[in-house]
Amino acid sequence: MQRRPVDSSAIASVGYDAATGTLEVEYSHGAVYQYFDIPEDMYVQLMQASSKGTYLYNNVRDAFPYSRVG
Repeated sequence: MQRRPVDSSAIASVGYDAATGTLEVEYSHGAVYQYFDIPEDMYVQLMQASSKGTYLYNNVRDAFPYSRVG
């Protein structure tokens, strides 16, 4: 999945696959996680959030299934 860099102290890059609803997040410390069943509007909101780390923590991290992939 293609990720793009983001301006965040906690997150290095973010990718999204609309066909599967998979959100891929590379954290600043190097770990990569995939979050599943993410609606596209949540991805858009994440990318527009002034604090991407806070948005992810409050809306995605504990609310959707995920897997560490890197």
